[in-house]
Parts: sequence; C-alpha cells; structure tokens
Amino acid sequence: MKVLWNEEIVDESEVKIDIEDRGYQFGDGIYEVIRIYDGYMYMEKEHLDRLWVSAEKIRMTLPFTREELSQRLHRLAQEVGLENARVYFQVTRGTAKPRLHDFPNPKEVQPVLMADIQPASRPSAKQNIGIRAGFVEDKRWLHCDIKSISLLGNIMALDEAQQKGYDEAVLVRDGIVTEASASNLWMVKDEVLYTHPDGNLVLPGIAKIKIRELVKALGIELKEETFTEKELLAADECFKTSSVAEIMPIIEINDQRIGDGMPGKVTKKLLNAYIESVNLAVQAHRDEK
Repeated sequence: MKVLWNEEIVDESEVKIDIEDRGYQFGDGIYEVIRIYDGYMYMEKEHLDRLWVSAEKIRMTLPFTREELSQRLHRLAQEVGLENARVYFQVTRGTAKPRLHDFPNPKEVQPVLMADIQPASRPSAKQNIGIRAGFVEDKRWLHCDIKSISLLGNIMALDEAQQKGYDEAVLVRDGIVTEASASNLWMVKDEVLYTHPDGNLVLPGIAKIKIRELVKALGIELKEETFTEKELLAADECFKTSSVAEIMPIIEINDQRIGDGMPGKVTKKLLNAYIESVNLAVQAHRDEK
C-alpha cells in the first residue's frame, strides 16, 4: 500500500519511525480524517484549518503550508486511486533525544507527517435503522477540543459501552452529556435541535459546521447548550455526527428507546440534506475540471 511519509509517497514497508518519535512515546501529535466522495475531498479546507488550530494549541510548528499539505494529500489520493475512501493523516512532533517530557526546541526537531487512504462507504444500513448506545462517564482529559492522536480515553469509553452490548458510548461529565466516543452528539426535543456548545469538553466537529449550515437552510431551530442524561432520555430524537459516520441515528440509550425507537423526522431530514450537500459539492468539483 502506498502512503505519504513527509514529502514522499512510498510503499508502507519503506516507512521508518524512530523509537524515540514523540508520537510513538507520548502520543504527542495531531490528526485529521477527510472523507473522499467520488474522488473529491469533502470539506478539506475545514479539516486543514482545524489541524492548524490543534497545532497552535500544542505549540507545534508545522513544517509545511496548507497548500503544500493539500498538494501532498491529493498526490497520494491520485496514486492510490480510490474514488470513495477516507484519508487519515497525522503529524507527530518528531524525534527528540534523549527522551524528556519537555517540549523540544522546534528548531531542533522536525515533525513527521504520515497519511494513508483506505476504502470507505456510506453506512446506509445503520443510518436507516439507527444504533444503540450506553451512557459512559466522561473521564477523558480537559483538552477534548484538540484532535490529538492520544485517543486512549475515547477508546476505553467505547470499549466500556461495547462490553455492555452497545454500539456506541454517550459520554457524561458531571451529569452533562458531552459527546459520543468519537463524534458530536445531538438531540431533538419538540423539533428543536440541541448540541453541547464548543469548548474544551468536546471536539469542534467538521460535520457540526455543516449541520449549522443545513439547519439554517431548513428552518430548524438550533440551540448549542448543555443537556442532562435525563433530558436526553426524554428526547424525541438523538443522533451523532462525524465525517465518516455522517449523521447516525441513535435509537436507544441504556436500553431505553429514544422517541419511538426509530430514526426521527428531523434526523432523516438532516441526513437527506447532508447527502445532498455532498452530491452538490462533488458535482461542483466535476464542473470545475
């Protein structure tokens, strides 16, 4: 498989990661995942913008411009040739010796870029019927707005929910619902849409940006404010959003049905609008060629 390694596209077997790479030793790095539809990188600009914000928050100096990174990702996509896929790319702070907890001098350490592309398709079957989730205490750190490669807290939360037979974890911190294990979380009550406001307790999702646009166009009222477990269980609808999952209905939490236990009216309306926005973006990209 071909991958991007810094500036080069190489076979995966050619990549060499130093044992003292800070990403390997500390989880000191950031990442993004972009969905590719019919050869088009959907919301690429927003993903790159967020990467730069994450880098600033951890005081990492990226060794390329947005344009250079975009060009490298597109070269990789052309080389791999998958029309429907997801591109994962990460930047670690690089190798610093000896191993110290201090951030190294950025003039002495070169960050390491890695990217790969894997097939991906719309999870239509699950979108049609919805998934089941369970409440899990949100024990992650307090920098959830940084898209860090250190995801152990998220993974442990998802595993806890899966061990109980659920598909997803709904995270709760001090009685307040924050998000899902790797997605923003939303609820609908009396046709009003709610989601946790951006801040250090949730990731500022890229799909969330699109949802904000769609609700305006559809005339759906949106309130970005906190809600409790009890309020969520009393909701009419619930769904999660991410670039890969798109809009995924959650029909049951802790064995209790949400609404009538089926994907709701607002959820389906937003999903259809999201799919249409993807199709329009793909068509506009084709027209530019």
